Amino acid sequence: MTEFVKKRVANAKNDILSGLTVALALVPEAVAFAFVAGVDPLVGLYAAFMIGLITSIFGGRPGMISGATGALAVVMVSLVAEGNAMGAQGEELGLYYLFATVIVMGMIQMLAGILKLGKFVRLIPHPVMMGFVNGLAIVIFLSQLGMFKKFVNGDKVWMQGSELGLMLGLVLLTMLIMWGLPKLKATAKLPEALIGIVVVSSIVILGKLDVATVGSFIRDGGGEGLKGGLPQFQVAIFQKIPMSWETLKFIGPYALILAAIGLIESLMTLNLIDELTETRGNSNRECLAQGGANIITGFFGGMGGCAMIGQSIINIKGGGRTRLSGIVAAVTLLLFILFASGLIEQVPIAALVGVMFMVVIGTFAWSSFRIINKIPLTDAIVLVAVSSLTVFFDLAVAVIAGVIMSALAFSWENAKRIRARKHTKEDGTKVYEIWGPLFFGSIQAFNSKFDVANDPDRVEIDFIESRVSDHSALEAIWALVGKYEEAGKKVKIKHLSEECQALMIKASPRLASVIEHDVDDPRYHVMAKVME
Repeated sequence: MTEFVKKRVANAKNDILSGLTVALALVPEAVAFAFVAGVDPLVGLYAAFMIGLITSIFGGRPGMISGATGALAVVMVSLVAEGNAMGAQGEELGLYYLFATVIVMGMIQMLAGILKLGKFVRLIPHPVMMGFVNGLAIVIFLSQLGMFKKFVNGDKVWMQGSELGLMLGLVLLTMLIMWGLPKLKATAKLPEALIGIVVVSSIVILGKLDVATVGSFIRDGGGEGLKGGLPQFQVAIFQKIPMSWETLKFIGPYALILAAIGLIESLMTLNLIDELTETRGNSNRECLAQGGANIITGFFGGMGGCAMIGQSIINIKGGGRTRLSGIVAAVTLLLFILFASGLIEQVPIAALVGVMFMVVIGTFAWSSFRIINKIPLTDAIVLVAVSSLTVFFDLAVAVIAGVIMSALAFSWENAKRIRARKHTKEDGTKVYEIWGPLFFGSIQAFNSKFDVANDPDRVEIDFIESRVSDHSALEAIWALVGKYEEAGKKVKIKHLSEECQALMIKASPRLASVIEHDVDDPRYHVMAKVME
């Protein structure tokens, strides 16, 4: 117990400083995603605070940061718009439909945790993981390019001339500080992102430079500033939204999509942080925490959220390893809203963009360029496809498509591995020794190995070197036996697992006389049985 406490106290400074850095990086992201979703900036900030705090305390991955994210915000746009159209002008009914949807989304996520579905993240292949981080790095990079635009007569236009030069200069200075500080031994343990933000902010404030700040970013987007109070319980959800089947039909599909995207992004981020820290998080616990956080967030006026890859990497790179770092980030964010809004509004956007650009560099799997021509072609295609789909669609589509592509490629390769070695015994019995997995993909090749018409009257099929994997394989064996019997020939099947034998005899009791039992029969489960 003493050793446990010592380890956490020893890292407390890193956790606190890293948490402060993350809190600064959370502000513009939460505000930007709130604007994307079409809601007030405080709705995004409250979500970042509540989800960040709850998942930091109860989540399955210490050091991982959660909050309002762009992946969810883009889905919320149409939800809020359709909800607003259902009410009177100025009623903002879409906002309350959003809160209700986030609550249902959280319930779905908690159900996934209760059913222990989080473990399926282990089935995500490495090429999909690399494609995920590459695509996400590109998405983060592209999202930051919007910061190089300004509002002119209500329209966003690219910065030009000295204004653009100053912005680029401050971004590069932030990046240079973050790159150079770790190389100085005396400052090796200081969070370079926080130092970069403080230095660049000081230059802008003391030099009275006319650059975009967090405050101007909020006001240009139509907000009134960061100042706000504590989150309030949204009684209006029950007053304005009818609790009916029609409401559930409207918000249900949105809640399901948001829950899926949120869990996939959170579990993929958890996997990535596991690799960076060489530790292992609890995926099912994370599902429960994310779900609970979204339920509470919905009731208290937040837009919902999930794990944030960029901020999580900032935290890990800054030395944040325990739950304290996430708690500090969330509480500091709330303190910003309550007491330090004026100070935070002075932070230049350029400093935060510089931090995020360094996150992009650290996130992108540069090794993928080196190995792309050394890995199997199918893996290379999956890697590129997932990266592209993440950029052009969203994370959920990309990961699901990548897993399906990988599964099909795996099935195709295994389907070609079925073999049948043939020989004839002294008594004239023809023996087929089956090698390789027998499953739905290899059935056609399996059937092609047999010559029912020309085989002798006695045939023996030996599965000692094969594995019968699913119900389709059992059906194929059953059909083959039927063909031999129709031809008036006797067939014996050897070395099926006990479970295969039981399933086949249950389907057709007459097969009991065909199957031979042996002490060398293999022991394994059949997927068809496991799935029942």
